[in-house]
Amino acid sequence: MTPDPVEELVSGLSARLQGPGRLKARMLEEVRDGLADAVADLTDDGPGEPADPGRADRAVCRAVREFGTVEEIAPAFQRELTIAQARHTARTVALAVPFLLACWYLVETSRHLPGPVQILAAHLGGVAASTALLAAASLAATGALARRLPVPDRLPLVMAWTGTTACVALAVSALTLTGASIMAADWPLTLLTGALTLVAHARIAASARACRHCARLPDVPPAVSPSCT
Repeated sequence: MTPDPVEELVSGLSARLQGPGRLKARMLEEVRDGLADAVADLTDDGPGEPADPGRADRAVCRAVREFGTVEEIAPAFQRELTIAQARHTARTVALAVPFLLACWYLVETSRHLPGPVQILAAHLGGVAASTALLAAASLAATGALARRLPVPDRLPLVMAWTGTTACVALAVSALTLTGASIMAADWPLTLLTGALTLVAHARIAASARACRHCARLPDVPPAVSPSCT
């Protein structure tokens, strides 16, 4: 059987695009619906026109050709997905890190931690606070400001490495707090904060890894052979 050109195009886009699953699925559904509407318009027989059995096939091929090939349209779709993934990473960092900083401060002020632990926690807190500020700026640059100014091309990659930096700080702090909890007389709060830090580390790491992958995708995907020529 001859493959459906519309589904072939949608499948080609699906294989090339990387990014948040919900947004990607919505994009592909919009492409499918848009092509279906275009085909319906092209196959609409005017009053008194004789039925043409081949009109539908020609309409599908014409709609696909006019819409564009995967090579032509994928970069624009991928750009939007990459920015969305960068926003997801920025949002995760901006929400998780300030909460954890508050937890670290509570542990430090309510428990007598060893001096080296306090010094390390202070340095890690500074690094984490810097990533949170950069994440907040990235959210603004890809949100409200994006309506007035173009999003910088390198911003997704910068956000990916910002998330990675936050992950390193969180991992070291989690190990530090876990070690400190063993030495503390009243350890449950410290151990709980370390566990929360590890959970945040895992979430940020996954988002930053996906963001880094999206940001490094080539502008033009490999060529595919369309069914309609």
